[in-house]
Amino acid sequence: MTPLHTIGNFIRNLMLLVPLDAVRVLFVAVLVGLLIWVLRLPREVTTPPEESTGWTPNLKLVASLTLIVQIVIYSFL
Repeated sequence: MTPLHTIGNFIRNLMLLVPLDAVRVLFVAVLVGLLIWVLRLPREVTTPPEESTGWTPNLKLVASLTLIVQIVIYSFL
C-alpha cells in the first residue's frame, strides 16, 4: 500500500464516524441558506433588462421553487 492509500483510508474512516442524520441536516441547511440568499437578491439581478410580461422572466421565482422542492425531497424522503 502506498502512503496515499493510508491517508485515504484514514479520511474514509473519519467520514464513517459522521452520522447520516447529521449529514442530512447539514445538506438541508445549505439548501435553506441558498434559498434565503436567492430570495434576498435584488430584482435588477434576477430579471432581464428588457421588459417582458409573465412569471417566466423572474429567475428568483423559478430558483425558489426548485430549491423548495429539493428541501422537501431531502427532508422527508
